[in-house]
Amino acid sequence: MPALRPYPFGALVRRMLVELDAEQAIFDLPVRRFVTGNPHLDLAVDFHGRRPASPLGPAAGPQTQMAQNIVLSWLGGCRIQELKTVQIDDELEIPRPCIDVHTVGLNAEWSQELKLEESLEEYVKGAMLVEILRQSGAVEVTPGFEPLAWDMSVGYDLAGIRSPRVQAFIESMLDCRAVVERLRRQIPEECRALRDLDYPDRLSDTLTLSTFHGCPPDEIERIIDFLMRQNGLHCIVKFNPMLLGPEVTRELLHDELGYDDLAVPESAFERDTTWSQAVEIVGRLGDTARELGLSFGVKFSNTLIVENTRGFLAPAEKEVYLSGQPLHVLAMHLVRRFRREFGDRFPISFAAGIDRLNYPDAAALGLAPITVCTDLLRKGGYGRLAAYQAELERRMGEVGARSIDELSISAYGRGLDALESAGAGRGSPVWERCRDALAAGGDLLAAAGRELFARWVSEARLANTETYVEGLAADERYTRAANSTPPRKIGSHLELFDCISCDICIPVCPNDANFAYRGPEQQIPVARARRRGDGWEWRPGDPLKLARRHQIGTFLDVCNECGNCDICIPV
Repeated sequence: MPALRPYPFGALVRRMLVELDAEQAIFDLPVRRFVTGNPHLDLAVDFHGRRPASPLGPAAGPQTQMAQNIVLSWLGGCRIQELKTVQIDDELEIPRPCIDVHTVGLNAEWSQELKLEESLEEYVKGAMLVEILRQSGAVEVTPGFEPLAWDMSVGYDLAGIRSPRVQAFIESMLDCRAVVERLRRQIPEECRALRDLDYPDRLSDTLTLSTFHGCPPDEIERIIDFLMRQNGLHCIVKFNPMLLGPEVTRELLHDELGYDDLAVPESAFERDTTWSQAVEIVGRLGDTARELGLSFGVKFSNTLIVENTRGFLAPAEKEVYLSGQPLHVLAMHLVRRFRREFGDRFPISFAAGIDRLNYPDAAALGLAPITVCTDLLRKGGYGRLAAYQAELERRMGEVGARSIDELSISAYGRGLDALESAGAGRGSPVWERCRDALAAGGDLLAAAGRELFARWVSEARLANTETYVEGLAADERYTRAANSTPPRKIGSHLELFDCISCDICIPVCPNDANFAYRGPEQQIPVARARRRGDGWEWRPGDPLKLARRHQIGTFLDVCNECGNCDICIPV
């Protein structure tokens, strides 16, 4: 497996600012794709007592591994950064290719590919680069759209999390001043004024726990309990879709959505947490968090284990992990089941098949963060995020919502029912005042008052969950029929230079390893060597002809041969 070697911080700073000035782009994302906020809308959500300016973020996967990933997602409007999961075992041999998004998403492994200490540095580098863009005015952000949250993620067992190296990682995320000061000195001399900016000294005190499929439920509970008591962290625990059980999972996946080509092994359910176990864990951990003055939530969901039968990923991997469109349906059914159990007591983080069309629905359900991975691996990459913002603004405009809370109340026409469930008697003065404000697009918070408004939003989220999930499996855009056509190939053959220059490979790379460059048309002499006796015989070969001025290159150090560009490009 190729070893990733992160960009030096000084080189990232220089490239970022030079590219913005010369190309009107940053890390190959054009300025026109930047999302800088809307002064007329408040997209802020609650996240462990903070108010990040948007619920959208990259999932803890290939898009949050390196500093340039983090900057690209921030430029796309993401304001909750769920950083890639780290663990004590940081010398994994990951099979290649490891990503397959020919149709729906499959992956062989999305575990960390950097050393723990490298991961820490990448996350701090990413945060500092964002501050450089924001505080210098290089990227003008709409007032109110600045706040963001950094969420760390660790796995995969208690012994590893208690280890000195993982504990050092967590403590450095809580206090990153030493790393910041070391990196500050690496800012190039020509940018020395940037050394004096105010960089964060506390990157994160929140954590999403990611565990292996099959992690014992008591181990999950012990890990979260330890992280809250020992490290004082606000925590989210990520659950697996196997919570639905084999019958419901297969009914949805095979019978309703038509993915009869995806086989979920029985052992996946046998070795995973059951629904009743999860309910007990959540209840106890919620009580512990309240006792400690911390917040606690859940995440739906992890990927789904399926048999490796598609033929693209390494055949030695007998099981791979499903993401994308079918997982969205499974995970949303878990959201509904969880809320039927707990109401709106616990916040829910969501990651499963999010795209531009269902992002506003997830926001209307009050999910936060709403994280995306598979969709960013498709054509356009991080540039696709601008469409998420546009679609959310359109949906909010349709119902006259100016905030995410107002969207929850208005999204599906359940506002008056939710108001009554919140305790406003139908026909009462406050009910009529809220009804009139809802009809006229008025200020719902002012009409209801703060206390009733909070209950109103909560009841609306519960009602919206029932409405949205009820017809989800019947939505044909999540079915196999709608997701069975792989990217088009034209049969072009490329030896080294002169590809068709579609540039699709540049934005789809999670690490921004591919780039375009310009050069003159030319011929490069080639010499070929052949063994002859004890020496070599050199003969001229056919020259390399560069007929195109526009060429594509790869930064080898940040290419991990995931295979995603090979899937997406048409050659």
